[in-house]
Amino acid sequence: MTLPIHQLITKPEGKTLEFKRDLSSPKNMLKTLVAFANSAGGVLLVGVADEGRQVTGVDEPLDEEERLCNLIADNIEPRLVPNVELISFHEKTLLAVEVYPSGTRPHWLKSEGPLEGVYVRLGSTNRKADRALIEELKRSAAGTAFDEMPLPELTADALDIAAAKQMFKGVRTLSEKELITLKLLTRVQGRLAPTIGGMLLFGVERDQHFSDAWIQCGRFEGTTKSFIFDNTEIHDHLPAMVKRVIEFIQKHAMRGADLSQIRRRDVWSIPLSIVREAVVNAIVHADYSQTGGPLRIAIYDDRVEVENPGILVPGLTLDDVRQGVSKLRNKVIGRVFRELGLIEQWGSGVRRIFDEAHKLGLPEPKIEEIGMRLRFTVYLAEPVKVHRTAQVTGEVTPQATPQVTPQVTPQVQRVLENIRGEMTRGELMEVLELKDRKHFREDYLQPALRTGLIEMSVPDKPRSGRQRYRLTDKGRLVLKAYGKKSRS
Repeated sequence: MTLPIHQLITKPEGKTLEFKRDLSSPKNMLKTLVAFANSAGGVLLVGVADEGRQVTGVDEPLDEEERLCNLIADNIEPRLVPNVELISFHEKTLLAVEVYPSGTRPHWLKSEGPLEGVYVRLGSTNRKADRALIEELKRSAAGTAFDEMPLPELTADALDIAAAKQMFKGVRTLSEKELITLKLLTRVQGRLAPTIGGMLLFGVERDQHFSDAWIQCGRFEGTTKSFIFDNTEIHDHLPAMVKRVIEFIQKHAMRGADLSQIRRRDVWSIPLSIVREAVVNAIVHADYSQTGGPLRIAIYDDRVEVENPGILVPGLTLDDVRQGVSKLRNKVIGRVFRELGLIEQWGSGVRRIFDEAHKLGLPEPKIEEIGMRLRFTVYLAEPVKVHRTAQVTGEVTPQATPQVTPQVTPQVQRVLENIRGEMTRGELMEVLELKDRKHFREDYLQPALRTGLIEMSVPDKPRSGRQRYRLTDKGRLVLKAYGKKSRS
């Protein structure tokens, strides 16, 4: 064991430690051992009461040791061989079971089977793994990344190669060979098909295949989710998401009311460099095989929470992550982000977050496994409140923002900045470098129309083939308030 017994007893139960008074509930004990093997390993101490850490010891220790070994051998598949020891402590005998992260995971309880009997460790509890997590455990044991797997039913046209080339401009020329080297494309039965990583990064219709691969951003009033003040959904290509998230945060991170000061470092109430690292980390390490919710950025008066689907990869603990230890879940996404300069080296981002927070005198950030998600919390130096002060086109205006300026999403702001004269839908999509018509309609066009920032040239016939879109006077005022000029 890594720590002496007298130190282990003083520690709280957690991802790698559990106490049992005796073996009277063998099934719960077996679940813990399975969960340890499928996660980051751990130590089970028998003969210690959880409450008060009272050392009760084990009666008939040799018999109990044999019983425990038989229970493990008869009830866990594949075969698990932990290190079982008898330890003397204060004239009592304890039974210690040390389990290492297993290379033959997933393990399961025989009585429940390989689909229902797989458990993982979350905090101090055991959680039954669903089918997606079971597959993730198999991949991690085999050293296979989810995002390296091919999508043979699709063709190379499923990727927005033009957008990828634009992002890599000045970094490398994305020839067919380079796309294969980066594993955005792969050969399947003699033809090219996108990988999951390629589809996640640059998929034309990514949402149809990975419905939760987007980011939900929200600014809440106060310190709970009782009232949402502002929100947006980000469906851009993964590398572009980082900038869009920061743009949303910047709207709620200014100390003063003068929008012309937006580039001054001292106006930010939220540590943008720290939050950016947390956002990049969430995108790169998210488990996109999980369903049930997107990545989420929640801004409160006192903190920013960055949350992604997926628990830590097997073998990692929260302490490991805090120390900068990293195991890359998405190798394709990680490599692309590194080539684009969005990350430097594996694990360094988390360590920089803690170092920067310490340098700025901020409370230490928190990393938690909550349900089947990982949450990174960045605390602010002092609370920053918002108030419901005025209604503008159905949206709430922050107290720090002039009331003539409605809250606009980064997507709508892009429409305002790029619209020239009168443009068709197709022309707008082209200049915005968008391919997904639904995404363009729901996140760009309709919000801009609803807020009265752009208008239709033929308003009485929305589906007219002669339909064009143009800035309104209100849209020009908004651009001016944000320090931009109309291209009309």
